[in-house]
Amino acid sequence: MIDTKNSSGQQVYSLANGFPYSHHPYGAQYARPDGPLLLQDIHLVESLAHFDRERIPERVVHAKGGGCRFEFELTDSLSDITFAAPYQKPGYKCPGVVRFSTVGGEQGTPDTQRDPRGFSLKFYTEWGNHDWVFNNTPVFFIRDANKFPHFIHTQKRDPRSHLNHGADSTMYWDYLTQNPESIHQITYMFGDRGTPANWANMSGYSGHTYKFRNDKGELTYVQIHVRPDGGFKCLNNEQAAELGGSSPDFNQQTLFKQLEAGERPSYTCYVQTMTLKQAEEFRYSINDLTKIWPHKEFPLRKFGKITLTQNVDNYFEEIEQIAFSPSNTCIPGIEPSNDSVLQSRLFSYPDTQRHRLGANYQQLPVNSPRNMCPVAAGNSGCPFLAGNFQRDGPGALYNQNSYPNYISTQYKEKIQYKDLTSANVSKDTFVGVVPKNVSDAGVKTQEEVRQHEEIINAKINEYYWVTGASPLDFEQPRALYEKVFDDKHRERFIHNVVGHVSTASSEIQARVPQYFALLNEDLGAAIAKGLGVKYEPLSFEEYAKRLSLASSY
Repeated sequence: MIDTKNSSGQQVYSLANGFPYSHHPYGAQYARPDGPLLLQDIHLVESLAHFDRERIPERVVHAKGGGCRFEFELTDSLSDITFAAPYQKPGYKCPGVVRFSTVGGEQGTPDTQRDPRGFSLKFYTEWGNHDWVFNNTPVFFIRDANKFPHFIHTQKRDPRSHLNHGADSTMYWDYLTQNPESIHQITYMFGDRGTPANWANMSGYSGHTYKFRNDKGELTYVQIHVRPDGGFKCLNNEQAAELGGSSPDFNQQTLFKQLEAGERPSYTCYVQTMTLKQAEEFRYSINDLTKIWPHKEFPLRKFGKITLTQNVDNYFEEIEQIAFSPSNTCIPGIEPSNDSVLQSRLFSYPDTQRHRLGANYQQLPVNSPRNMCPVAAGNSGCPFLAGNFQRDGPGALYNQNSYPNYISTQYKEKIQYKDLTSANVSKDTFVGVVPKNVSDAGVKTQEEVRQHEEIINAKINEYYWVTGASPLDFEQPRALYEKVFDDKHRERFIHNVVGHVSTASSEIQARVPQYFALLNEDLGAAIAKGLGVKYEPLSFEEYAKRLSLASSY
């Protein structure tokens, strides 16, 4: 980074070009003492022009949030299931930055509002940046990628009234009752977990299934869990609402003060694993984001520790400009599953960052890999630099000097391939002709993989189908409501739902009890009573026909 201090260690007030400015920062050039301003006053013009451009587009989702720096430590090796470099040797440590957020709210909304919480971490490893882009619930509202924009629109402002779902929840519940696979997430969200007490006492989940591959080529399905060592603590509905009015930045303030006071909240990291055979025999699809893996069948396996270490120096630079993506989860040794929501996020997350921050957003210090870019925060000094063919565009802080922007035989230094599966051996490759017999030798049979994928994919429709809802979608949330929640928790759940639905239209209010009756008829009756609407429980088939059956094409 450029040194903005003089020899005495004090900052020098300067123009953006670096030259000191010797007049008062408030001053301006006038034609006469009481006359018009002069256009030649480059200090004034620069000040106003930059001020007009200080804001960048807020995130479409996860706009409201905050975070800090952390340290990751690998406590137990995962080398038997993945060759991913950060998960090999116990004791390995790396720094990172974490961002916590609500999902649907705008930047100005309270961070205590009822909503899932984003839980995203960027690991600055020696091999490159590695992201976890998680939520604080193990499931989500959807399992079809193309439903995501529709669902998020219902959490934003109504096109006509410009009211959000806190003031008018009609759009929100209209969507949910049309898409009953959402009920598992709703059961979590309108329970206690929907309003966590603070970010340091909140769990994180990958939600999606990932494929871990070891150095023998063997594949294991994995989900990741991050559990707070201080326990999971929650606010009740009234506490969250009160703080939303009196302290809308309550969670950010709490975390900031904790770290400033020297507290170091920590979390323990676990994986759930599933073999290919187990995935084939599993009652649900491993690619279904609305389902969990029961811990009794797939126990948690500890592998790491995350410790929140310190506040960032500049919120905008390190929290607002930080850019996460599940595509950075998929480092060598980790692959995406066929979960359609995950597949769409691999595109959508980098795409939104290019819109918000520009084509070269990964060259910003907070997003720069330590081992690649000279401007990277915490640059390790490793001589390995970027060796791709991406050039130019706005904000190109490092444009790869004179390296050619294509595979060239003319340049003296050939691009090297770094094999992370075999002791990081580098070898010259890429340049020259690829004979067919050489390429064919590297093609392995895919028949076993194809047969396995057919079994997995049969549990969720493919091609242009929308995944259809069924009574299976109510089994896990029913168990959560009936067996995990106690009587007091169930009372709070009903109270939370009734309060939120009460701002919806009368038509939607009448439908919501039927939606919950698919989970538990007594629950539906209690919600109908709370809303003061007529209650008519329906079977799943009756519910679908009453609402109208939609073509899946």
